Amino acid sequence: MYDKLIPPTTGSKITFDHGQPIVPNDPIIPYIRGDGTGVDLWPASQRVLDAAVAAAYGGDRQINWFKVYAGDEACEVYGTYQYLPEDTLGAIREYGVAIKGPLTTPIGGGIRSLNVALRQIFDLYSCVRPCRYYQGTPSPHKNPEQLDVIIYRENTEDIYLGIEWKEGSETGKKLIDLLNTDLIPNTSEHKGKQIRLDSGIGIKPISKTGSQRLVRRAIAHALRLPPAKQMVTLVHKGNIMKYTEGAFRDWGYELATTEFRAQCVTERESWILGNLEGNPDLSIEDNARLIDPGYDTLTPEKQQAICGEVKEVLETIGASHGQGQWKTKVMVNDRIADSIFQQLQTRPGEYSILATMNLNGDYLSDAAAAIVGGLGMAPGANIGDTAAIFEATHGTAPKHAGLDRVNPGSVILSGVMLLEYLGWQEAADLVTNGLAQAIAHREVTYDLARLMEPPVNPPLKCSEFGEAIIKHFHTP
Repeated sequence: MYDKLIPPTTGSKITFDHGQPIVPNDPIIPYIRGDGTGVDLWPASQRVLDAAVAAAYGGDRQINWFKVYAGDEACEVYGTYQYLPEDTLGAIREYGVAIKGPLTTPIGGGIRSLNVALRQIFDLYSCVRPCRYYQGTPSPHKNPEQLDVIIYRENTEDIYLGIEWKEGSETGKKLIDLLNTDLIPNTSEHKGKQIRLDSGIGIKPISKTGSQRLVRRAIAHALRLPPAKQMVTLVHKGNIMKYTEGAFRDWGYELATTEFRAQCVTERESWILGNLEGNPDLSIEDNARLIDPGYDTLTPEKQQAICGEVKEVLETIGASHGQGQWKTKVMVNDRIADSIFQQLQTRPGEYSILATMNLNGDYLSDAAAAIVGGLGMAPGANIGDTAAIFEATHGTAPKHAGLDRVNPGSVILSGVMLLEYLGWQEAADLVTNGLAQAIAHREVTYDLARLMEPPVNPPLKCSEFGEAIIKHFHTP
């Protein structure tokens, strides 16, 4: 079945049922060590994860690790330019769940990014990035502990689909000519616009299917959180890109108010219901004035539309969500992308789960990670309906490879996400507590040690940090 891989002789496969993993007590899980510092990161991370499973379950549960190859290490085994061999793809297809260290992006033609390729090959449409603060971690912000968000980034569409043409290419020139001479002039809202002939050109597809399956996972996750954190914010630039990013927002609200109608309330619906609770004699028109302060300056048609919205909300969910019942529902709201960057810094406690398209999510997840201590402490997961890959979110840092000095936190916390995905919360909690306590006790690698006040000297090695986490599993 495999050319150069040898699967474990013990263990069972994870299967999937309607997008949810069915996990045995002895799952076989492929791992990709990673390039550069992966040679240090993975052994420390595996040691922590195995120790947590053993401490939580004794011998009742165990991960059977299956080494597979990607990136530079794959080229060493399979030959030049074999960055993503079929052996590895076959193993992930067969066993469903994998974890990986950082991978080198190949230079030159072929695969643009191994990470993007894996997401697209396995339709891993949800990139999940939790960003929370661990006490004692150096941060450029005064109150990083206020930020505790989970970013759900759509992984398969937007400009990351990679459909673009170089300036001057024959296909690019044909497309620009078609747009300039036919499509743009025949679209009334675009008349007078033209694309410069010396442009590179790309396509930004945003689909209803892609948008709603992402929001579905985000809402399902919110339902598992404590009541105070049950909020999903749709992040978009729909004020400018109305038919792509604006549609993402609209499709998100549509899903929330149909498929999750009993469990969700939108922000505007909460205003309408709350206004009536505050004044049971409030008229439809006065309620409309409260939810839209510019009501009296609007045209009669727009005033009528807002009144219609108020009436519809009261008629359809007044009984099920009114009288304060909406306060127990998942709150779904939306924010403009540039605004959310500012608000994560100035009002971080107001947000919980952010659902975004691909490019916005890429920017936003790195910005949020910076607030809580940087990419060295930022885990990630790419989840679809038939596979999931957990990954470090930082680069390979080849100059540090083999020195046993880098921070394994990103890989370890990605392992925490893997354990949670398996439903092994007890083991996940041990790792989280151990890492938090190691940092609180100033037992850290050099990247954190040099930024602490006062600096920690000497810092721990990568492997030593892993052992410190294990030591603190049960530290209160």
